[in-house]
Amino acid sequence: MPEIKIIENTSELGAGTRGASLGIGALKVVARQKGEMLFGNYERFIVDDQNDLLDHPTPYAQAKRIDGLAEVFQKTADIVDFVFKNGDFPLVLSGDHACAAGTISGIKKAYPNKRLGVIWIDAHADLHTPYTTPSGNIHGMPLAVVLGEDNMESAINTPSDDVQKMWDELKGIGASAPKIMSEDLVFISVRDTEAPEDEFIARKGIKNYTVAEVREKGKEVVSEEIKAKFADCDIVYVSFDVDSMDCILVSKGTGTPVENGLTPEEADYFVCEFASWEKTCCLEMVEINPCLDNKINRMAEVAYDILGNSVKQIENKL
Repeated sequence: MPEIKIIENTSELGAGTRGASLGIGALKVVARQKGEMLFGNYERFIVDDQNDLLDHPTPYAQAKRIDGLAEVFQKTADIVDFVFKNGDFPLVLSGDHACAAGTISGIKKAYPNKRLGVIWIDAHADLHTPYTTPSGNIHGMPLAVVLGEDNMESAINTPSDDVQKMWDELKGIGASAPKIMSEDLVFISVRDTEAPEDEFIARKGIKNYTVAEVREKGKEVVSEEIKAKFADCDIVYVSFDVDSMDCILVSKGTGTPVENGLTPEEADYFVCEFASWEKTCCLEMVEINPCLDNKINRMAEVAYDILGNSVKQIENKL
């Protein structure tokens, strides 16, 4: 019988603020306070996070710590591939959202010939590249990695030769680029983007279900539309960034909090609905940062409830 396997990836190399590496620990604190054994019930795999690089300067201004992230992505991809090869379901808990590129690379390493759909529940589009980034933080680039994109049409930077070479190598980890097609990507709750991302989204026609549209149509209609959109996809990956939720309603315990997001109930619905879908092969939760939480450990508390509910849905379908 297939089983859930938890993959813990505490890398925060891609973030601009520190503390996302502690997010998984914050979830465990909640579980222990509740007396629940979620983290003891499943076999766990630990990714070597390379976070020691944060104690040293990085020479790569347009792709900070890209050298360490190449290692993280490769190790993540290998573990995800291993879990799939054993017939199990990878439930990935990560630090910053850069980690998702390694997860998707692992899915494509295991299933190179399957068409992969991506549901990206997030405040941010994460479509920057070293050529467009205003910050150099790679947690704003994971989707560009797996799309195999440079977005030269919107370039504002000229990265060094070293960065360009490593960026091209990053796109090829696990499987050749591109790993997904833009028509097989959908956003929910994205509301904080920069011009190069907006231009790319418009050029490729990528659908974003804004919070307003979710409430106008109803979350059930939105989920059914997404399922219909991915009718030709063989498998689906769901990435849940906790900053998709409204930071006023929940807390600011995430690297880049944004107001006017999903309610916890809306986020819970989408994560659980897609977790239960037979096409969904992997779920990832990212960007809990207890160091930034203005309400003690509230973000982890809300995220843990969503995690627990989604685990039940995954178990039911397995």
